[in-house]
Formats: sequence, C-alpha cells, structure tokens
Amino acid sequence: MALRQQQELKQLQKLSPLQMQVIKLVELTSVELEDKIKQEVEDNPALDTIDSDYEHASDEAEGDGMPEEDNVSQEEIILGDYFSEDDVPDFRIRQSTSKGEPSYIEVSVSEETSLNESLLEQLRLHNFDSRNEIIAEYIIGNLDESGYLLCDLQSVADDLLFQQNLDVSVEELTQVLSIIQEMDPPGVGARELKECLLLQLKRMTPGPSVTLAMNVLENYFEEFSRKHYDKILRAMNISPDDLRGVIDLIVSLNPKPGNTMGDAMETAMANITPDFIVESYNGEVSMYLNNGNIPLLKINRDFSELLQGYAQNKKSMSADDKQAMMFMKQKVDSARWFIDAVKQRQNTLQRTMEAIVQIQYDFFLTEDETLLKPMILKDVAEKTGFDISTISRVSNSKYVQTNSGIYPLKYFFSEAMQNEAGEDISSREVKYILRESIESEDPSKPLTDEQLTKILNQKGYVIARRTTAKYREQLNIPVARLRKKI
Repeated sequence: MALRQQQELKQLQKLSPLQMQVIKLVELTSVELEDKIKQEVEDNPALDTIDSDYEHASDEAEGDGMPEEDNVSQEEIILGDYFSEDDVPDFRIRQSTSKGEPSYIEVSVSEETSLNESLLEQLRLHNFDSRNEIIAEYIIGNLDESGYLLCDLQSVADDLLFQQNLDVSVEELTQVLSIIQEMDPPGVGARELKECLLLQLKRMTPGPSVTLAMNVLENYFEEFSRKHYDKILRAMNISPDDLRGVIDLIVSLNPKPGNTMGDAMETAMANITPDFIVESYNGEVSMYLNNGNIPLLKINRDFSELLQGYAQNKKSMSADDKQAMMFMKQKVDSARWFIDAVKQRQNTLQRTMEAIVQIQYDFFLTEDETLLKPMILKDVAEKTGFDISTISRVSNSKYVQTNSGIYPLKYFFSEAMQNEAGEDISSREVKYILRESIESEDPSKPLTDEQLTKILNQKGYVIARRTTAKYREQLNIPVARLRKKI
C-alpha cells in the first residue's frame, strides 16, 4: 500500500488564555470564586486587593501608574461598560453594595467530621495490631458516602494482596468488618440494606417489637420491601396492628447511615451561599449578584512602579535585570487577564440571570410554581447571545435566593408540553399536579400510573402513561405498590 502526502486546510478555533480563564471562572460559585481570588493574590505579587472604600479612593486620587481600567471597582465588576440604559431590563437591578442592604448573604458552615474521619478516630480506640489496623483502614476507605461496603470481601482481599502485599483471608476480613459494624453510626459497614437495618435493630433494647421486626427482615425481607403485607400476615400469623408496629419501627431506621455525618440535603441547603439574589416587593422584581464578599482587584502599585523603572533603563540593564523584567511583565499581564476574566465572569452571570428572570418573571413576582414557563438552555442562550455551553456552565452549581427560599438555578429549566388548548406549559406544572394528586391519595389504595394519567388528562394535560411514569420517577416517588400502607 503506497503512502501519500496531501495538504488539507482546516479551520480550528483556539481559545485564548483569557477565554480559558473566563470559562473556568464561570463554573465557580461565589464562594469558590472568593477562594480562587485569594489564591491568585497569594501566587501573583502583581495582583492586589482593595481592602476598603478609603483605600480605593486614595488609590484613584494618587494614581498607581497603571491604566485606569486596571482598578476595578465593585460597580465595574457587576455592570462595567457592558450595559447602557437600553440594555436594562424591565425589572430593577440593584447593587449588592447599596446602603441599607446586606452586602453578602451567607450561612456559616460548621466544621463537621466526615464519616471516614469519624470511623478512623473510633478505630484508634481499639487495640488492633498493625496488620488488622491496615485491614480496617482499607475497609473504611472503601465505604461509600452512605456507609456501605459495596465490594465483596474476596475483592478486598485481592486488593490488599496487590496494593499492600498483605495476604488476608475472607475470614479475617469478616472479623475486622464485624468490629467496624459495631462503630457509630449504627448500620455502618453493611453490605446491603437488609444487613444495615438488622445492624441497627441489634443495637436496640431487646423487646417483642424488635424481635418481630428482626424476624420479618431476616425471613420476609423480599415481601416486606415489595409491600406484600398480606403474605407476611398469613405466613407469620400476626395481627395487622403487630405488622403496623413493625413497619413503623423499620421505617424509623436510617437506610443510609453515612449521610448522618452531613445531615443529608437539608443541612447542605442550609449552608449554601446563593450566587444571586432575586426579590419581589410592591409588584417589582429586583435582581443582583451576591458578591459583596468578593474582594476588589487592582494591579499592585509598587510592583508596577518597579516594572516601569526597569522599562526606563533598558539600555543599561544587565541580563539578570532583563530576566527580572520579563518575569514581572508576565505577572502583570497575568494579573490584568485575571482582573478582566473576573469582570467578564460577573458580566456573564449578570446577563444570564437577567434573561432567566425575564423569562420566569411571573414566578419571581409571585413564587407560584404553576407560573413557571418552559425554558431550556437554548432560550437563555438566545436572549444573552452566549453559547449554550456557557449557559450550562453558569447553571451548574449556582443558587438563587428569593423571598421564600433558595433554589438551584437548574430548577427554572424544564421542557415544554401542551395542554388541550394547544398552549405551551412547563413540565414542572404537570409534576406539581402529579405530586398533589399522590399526596391526597388513599394510602391503602394508592393511584397507579394509569389512574394518575387519567387525572391529568381530565385536568386538561395531554400526557401519556409512560410520561406520567417518567415524571413520577423524576420526583423520586415510588410506584403505587410501594406506596401502599396498611
């Protein structure tokens, strides 16, 4: 086969260092941006922060030898030269530095011990020899965030032999695991849900209800998980009241013991610092970035003056001086890029959130979930002029605080569907009705997906059964059989 050479003209788009920096900054939350700025200031002597309004004013009066745009005020970071009066939307834009308003909204995050750290601390209280300590540490390191050991013990033994050169039998691993399973939180170290629940029951004070619950889990776990209560009643010859007591006891157990270390979603939501603030008052919606704690940036004056001194004496400079000047110029350029990247990041977030508020204005005015309109990334991209990928990056891990609470930005995105009148409605509106219907159902006779579909159709929503099932699953609501209560 003969090899041939040929020329081919291709147009490749390469991102500049500034564009790459902007992309990375856009993905950060306000708290992460604050940390990033602190790190940049530590790493780059040419980059400095403005600690107060007084310092800012004195810098402007005296001048620092750099172009005016290098001193970036808070107002410039938020709006800069990107907006004219024509660009201001119908709703009001408020600065997070306005008088009488909190400049930064933050809920303090308490330092919590992770599950791994907690178990290792408890491990030190046991008199393990060095061999068993290595085994225990390895098992603890393989627990997932819920506290489960999902890999089988033979795999753990193989890994220990390969990684630690430690030949361990499954019996040894079982003994060490049983000790870990005695640690807190109860249920940790389980290999499946059944074992997790039984470990918790074994910690409880012995009694008829605990014994009965353990019997149900050990012998009728499959029937219990599928809510085939009639089979359990017949097989165990117990009363409905006895079974109801068992159900209440088992339901009170924690299926994910590892999550207690972080207190799951509620604690996480309570510790979120929102990136945007949207408020409604007297029929008017206000929106601003929650960036009052993000430091103001400028080029370090001493550094820039030293660089200018080098530049004015180029002819008499030694090789070392030239190398020092090149180093300083690189740092100044890097600082300028970073300042500009922060400005562009704030501008991108501002314009994206403005577009979202414009589209979902009725919701932000009333916070009525049924008023949410269908909205996809493309809708926001068209309003802002940004790429869909940019809108996706802004939407990820960002939160907005409203009068009634904090929402992830993704909450406002939903697909469109039509009602009987042919009008576009949000799938979120359908989910809201779906959840309401399930919450008001008879728990002894829960509604099937077919019945839920009929209810939605009667309310004017054109929807198929498979779509109802998909929305129910997205709401993390189990099928009718698993919602049944006796």
